[in-house]
Amino acid sequence: MNSTRLRSFASTVRLLALLAALALPMAPAAAQRDVITRLDTDIATAVKAWKTAGLAVSIVRNDSVLLAKGYGLGEIGKPTAVDADTRFAIGSTTKAMTSLALGMLVDEGKVRWDAPVIEYLPAFKLSDPWVTRELTIRDILTHRAGLGNADLLWTGTDFSTEEILRRIGTVQPAYSFRSGWIYQNIMYAVAGAVVEAASGQTWDAFLEQRLFAPLGMNSTITRLSKIEGKPNVASPHGLVNDSIRLIENRAVDPVAAAGSVWSSVNDMAKWMRFVLDSGRVNGKRLVSETTFRTWLSPQVVADPATYPALALSRPHFFLYGLGWFLQDYNGQAVAMHTGSIDGMSAIIGLIPDKRLGVYVLANTDHVELRHAIMYEVFDRLGGAAGAKKRDWSADLLTLLSSESQRASQPQRAIDTKPSLPLASYVATYRNPTYGDVVITLADQTLHARFGNLYDGDLSHWQYETFRARWTGRGEGNLTFRPDGTGRIIGLQLLGNTFTRIAPAR
Repeated sequence: MNSTRLRSFASTVRLLALLAALALPMAPAAAQRDVITRLDTDIATAVKAWKTAGLAVSIVRNDSVLLAKGYGLGEIGKPTAVDADTRFAIGSTTKAMTSLALGMLVDEGKVRWDAPVIEYLPAFKLSDPWVTRELTIRDILTHRAGLGNADLLWTGTDFSTEEILRRIGTVQPAYSFRSGWIYQNIMYAVAGAVVEAASGQTWDAFLEQRLFAPLGMNSTITRLSKIEGKPNVASPHGLVNDSIRLIENRAVDPVAAAGSVWSSVNDMAKWMRFVLDSGRVNGKRLVSETTFRTWLSPQVVADPATYPALALSRPHFFLYGLGWFLQDYNGQAVAMHTGSIDGMSAIIGLIPDKRLGVYVLANTDHVELRHAIMYEVFDRLGGAAGAKKRDWSADLLTLLSSESQRASQPQRAIDTKPSLPLASYVATYRNPTYGDVVITLADQTLHARFGNLYDGDLSHWQYETFRARWTGRGEGNLTFRPDGTGRIIGLQLLGNTFTRIAPAR
């Protein structure tokens, strides 16, 4: 081989080596694209299997958005395809934003995690004076204040935020202060009030200026009352008479800091990138490293019965932080939270050590496909050694279908009848926290009205229990309480006791 050919051969070898070197980094990227392509196909198939109206997904890894896409319709019966900019109610995934707002105020010295709430809200009180004095900011963010679920204060009434915070003082404890855990939306409304008191801004303005603007979340809106009339907004759907139908929006505005934000998966991808970058955007910290670690640190043991999907993922621990559920999955630490409002579903799932995140929004009530998508993303992109592969959509659908069948078969004693004439049940019944239930009678049919959302006819079910067919709200039981002397003295509705005060007018 002469010298010219030798030089040419050497150049060819170097070129091939360079091309090979350039090709090596492309292999993982190509594999990742293949995973995303298959996920996209599988999600589209699962959306049909779960019969959800519409759904949107974003997946983030290493500060890159791997997928941001919509599936299905924004409203059944209309040509409104969901895309990555369609806005949905994000529900309780709002809570992490509220707790981070408080974290920013901690950084500024305006709030302390373990300071009493009454230091910022002097008029605030619970039914127990000692708990009122001892209740801290950390307590209200971690669902350990001793209260049961008091959501009826905002789901069944038209009370203002101020009235809700006043009435929370009439709610009796469900367990000893800090000795247990019951999920509590009202305490996050308190947290929002603390943000306002400590910052001098409304909760809405604080989030808009301190979070949404720096992150470029320009499509994100703080309340239902502000989203009305905006373009590309999904409508809520629910199961009505075995069919998915359009239902009314449930306003969370009275307890806004607990879950009233509306957003898109494109905007929530920006939120996930911010969290996965430990509270930084474009290299700039919005919260200190210490506050960020506290925000994502375990605070209290949570109830694993919260999510049926945990029966399949089987974590070794299930905890709550400051607006986050914290668990393990296949040897990885996971931060996640769901959001559920009538006709709207959401989930955020993060593996911080892998800088991997997934966010799902749907416009159908409690679409647990959200959990399946989260775990599928973790399995396929999390890279955990020994990760168990399964068809999460099929397995979770089977699990929930069997649970639904058991729950949909209520026991009923046949051949029973009310113990008193129907006119004896007519009255106004009052609960000091939640207000009045008014029972009336027309054409031998009892009718119940509670607040501004529960209104419907009653049909006898068994003994003193009647079945209420709430207009636009499905069905539920209402049980009267006789005193044994021919008089009805109270009733049970939605888990609460109402006492007879006067005949209905």
